[in-house]
This record gives sequence, C-alpha cells and structure tokens, in this order.
Amino acid sequence: MLNLPANFETYAEARKSGFMKMKEIKDNGGRIVGVYCSFVPQELLMAAGAAAAPLCASSDEPIPAAETKLPRNLCPLIKASYGFALTDTCPYFYFSDFIVGETTCDGKRKMFELMNELKETYVMQLPHSRDDAALRSWTEEVIRLKEKLEDFYHITITEEDIRDAIRLKNHERRAMLGFLELGKLNPAPISGYEMGTRLDGLGFNFNLEERIAIIEERTKEVLTDWEANYKGKASDRPRLLITGCPNSGVRDKIIKTVEELGADVVAFDCCNGTREKVEPVDENMPIYDALAKKYLNINCSVMSPNNSRMQYIDEMIDEYQVDGVIEIILQACHTYNIESHYVKQTVTNKGKSYLMIETDYSQADKGQIRTRLEAFLETLEK
Repeated sequence: MLNLPANFETYAEARKSGFMKMKEIKDNGGRIVGVYCSFVPQELLMAAGAAAAPLCASSDEPIPAAETKLPRNLCPLIKASYGFALTDTCPYFYFSDFIVGETTCDGKRKMFELMNELKETYVMQLPHSRDDAALRSWTEEVIRLKEKLEDFYHITITEEDIRDAIRLKNHERRAMLGFLELGKLNPAPISGYEMGTRLDGLGFNFNLEERIAIIEERTKEVLTDWEANYKGKASDRPRLLITGCPNSGVRDKIIKTVEELGADVVAFDCCNGTREKVEPVDENMPIYDALAKKYLNINCSVMSPNNSRMQYIDEMIDEYQVDGVIEIILQACHTYNIESHYVKQTVTNKGKSYLMIETDYSQADKGQIRTRLEAFLETLEK
C-alpha cells in the first residue's frame, strides 16, 4: 500500500480528495502515467491499461519552490509543473508510475531533466516541422513510446488493443468537440468560463466511457434549453475567440473577467480547446502512421512553419461568428509570442479586432488586464 505525502494533513479538502482518489486507484493495482501535453498519444497509454493523468500546472502556489531550481523569468506553466512535483502537492504526479514529457519547447525539455531526478520522466522527441522526414521521425517516437510502456509494465500491447483505444478516444474527441461547438450558436448557450472549467475537470475522471456520457449529457441539456428558450433571439454581446497558450492558470483574470464585462467567449483555439480534438485518428490507416499523422498535425506554435493554425483561426472566425480575438501569451513563451505577429495579421485581414495579453499566473496585473479588456470591448462596440 502506498503512503501519502508527509504534509498531507496540511492540504485543503479538495486536494486531499484528489490524493485519496488516486491512492485508491493505485491500491487497486491501477496504472497511472502522468502527462503534460496534448502531443502525447493517449491511445497508447489506454492500450497499456493505464490512465493518462493530466498533471498540475495551472497555479502560482508552487512557483516559489520551483524558483529555487528554475530561473524566475521562465514560463509560469513550466515553473508550476516543476513546483508541484517538487513539493508533492499534485496527487496526479505523486501517484504516477512515470511521466511522459515531450520536447515542445526548450524550457520544458530542460525542466524534464530536473523532473527526472524526482520521478522517472520519459521524453518524446517531437519534431518541429511536418515534412516527410519529421513524420517518419515522429512515427518512430510513437513506436518507442509503445515499447517503453511494454517494458515498464512487462506487458504486450497488441494492435487490436491500440485500435480499440483509438476508437474510444475518437468517440471522446467527438463528444468534447460537440460540447465546444455549442459556441457556434447565437446567442451563446453557455459561458466560455464554464466550457473551460468543465472540460478541465473531466480530465481527472479516468473512466473514459463515463467521461463521454457526462459531456454528451451536458451538451444535450444545453442544446435543449437553447432550442426552447433562446433560438432566434440573437445577442448583441461581442463574441470572442481565445487563442494562444494554455489558459487554465489565467482563466479567472481573463476569461471570467471579459465575460463579466459583457462579452461572450464562444471559441477556443488552444491546447484545452478544439486544437487537439478537431482531427481524429484515421481508423483505416496503419495504427502507428495514423497516430503519428494525427498528433503531428496539432497546431502548436512550436511547429515551423505553422500556416495551418492561421487557416484554422480564419475558419473559426467565420464558423463561430467572432467579433474579436484575444491571444493569451504566457510570460517567456517565445514561440507563441513570435507567432502572435501572424495571428494578428490573420485576424486584422478578416476585419476583426485583436488583443494580445502577455501575463503570468500572479494576480499583480489583474487590474491592468481588466482595464485593457474594457478598452478592447469598447472598440468592438464602435
């Protein structure tokens, strides 16, 4: 039986609950692999009988501890990831058998070296382009992850195991995408804040069938209510698309605030939005080729060039009837910061308004951000 952290009794009740839930899974023989990024092919983890645990990375609470090893002027997501691991305050890291990282950016790549001193951290070597050589390289990485899982758990993963996992994960993608695409309706039937928090919360339910049922039921409830009470009553509230870096750590001070100021956040082009979900794994291709192709096509700013992201934003502006775009850049995220030039160009070429907010997880700039959001919404009203 596994022990709880030494300082467990000092934790808040919600965190204690998370630890006890994970401990129960482990005590019953469950396999848990910690992940940080949507580039990790979760189908392989599922085929190994392991839960893919999304690791804590969206709070400034552990950042002071992280800064004892990491530079202060580093991305807050990287510092939070390492800080939670260092302080034993993330139940999902604490009970993970091992961690799967990826070379999306230099900061994470080097941080994973330090993390490996705390818990075994296997790093997938992600190419930063999408040409044929990159696809071959990534296909080999996908196969290596499958072999790592087999070696670690002393199991054999069959092609049928992987195909079953692909079908189930594609079902989940369709369900999540259907929920997010509620934002295409006018008036918006659900707040962007609820969309984000609900999907983040579901990530910690490791029963995929249950997760699918919950999100499909919520989608049905929202759509039924919209059809009965709001259809045909278009709103004049500004409709916004959120793009850029993962936004869970800044959701309250940006997304919640802008909706309180009178806008509707209807679309998300980000890691915790439609970006990973819009393309399923091709169920008719050879499995490793299919997985590699799907995951390499994720429109992360680490890809160069990344024209497909600009095309997708262009399409989203039309499909979601977007009036303005807010791009969230986390401090020291150089790839998204540089790529914001092309995003702004894409948005302004569509005749829409664009706002870039560079921030971290602290509350120090909350008032300043509110002022900028107020001014941005005023431009949309003119």
